Amino acid sequence: MARYLIDANLPYRFSLWQGEDFVHAFDLGDDLPDSEIWRMARDNDWNIVTKDADFSDWVMLSEPPPG
Repeated sequence: MARYLIDANLPYRFSLWQGEDFVHAFDLGDDLPDSEIWRMARDNDWNIVTKDADFSDWVMLSEPPPG
């Protein structure tokens, strides 16, 4: 089962993010909004891997945030 959700702003074909521990946002839908990525990560107990600054702001305000 996946443990990490790789955000769409990171390279899709990067070899580090291949395997059963990783799911990429592109595999879940073409244009998922950040709020949906956040919800999916929280609901599935995934850690979000991103370079998007919005997520770090949400971590401060969310109870409980995803990993």
